[in-house]
Amino acid sequence: MLIEQKRLGEHLLSRYHCNDIHKYTTDKALYDYVQELKSSCLKNSPPIAKVLYDAKIHDLRSALGTHTFVSRVQGGKLKAKNEIRISHFFKKAPEPFLRMIVAHELAHLKEKEHNKAFYKLCTYIEPDYHQLEFDVRLYLTHLEYFGKLYGS
Repeated sequence: MLIEQKRLGEHLLSRYHCNDIHKYTTDKALYDYVQELKSSCLKNSPPIAKVLYDAKIHDLRSALGTHTFVSRVQGGKLKAKNEIRISHFFKKAPEPFLRMIVAHELAHLKEKEHNKAFYKLCTYIEPDYHQLEFDVRLYLTHLEYFGKLYGS
């Protein structure tokens, strides 16, 4: 209904004002943001080696971000590193949307599957996780149908 009436953008703007666009636009700032959220919510989780925006994540229907567990042989030892990549579409999105995606990827540090324990952890990290996930899907739908929403 909101799409047909071309009011989806208006609806989203009423919930997430333009000044909610975050300031974490560089990979370094994103890394610091993720580390801060991790240290406040998941103190005993494995370290994260790399966090960055990834322009290669194009299919937003299947992935908004990725968590990878990279294993490498260094000398005679097997080294494992966790990496988080967030779609570059979220460089200019409201901060709550970025926080939801980061919470999702951080939850994968402890829970690999999308099961009940995984979503419980997501809501521990971000209490409004489910509403934000829904609104992110609305935001992406708006972008698909109408183009830019913020900074227009």
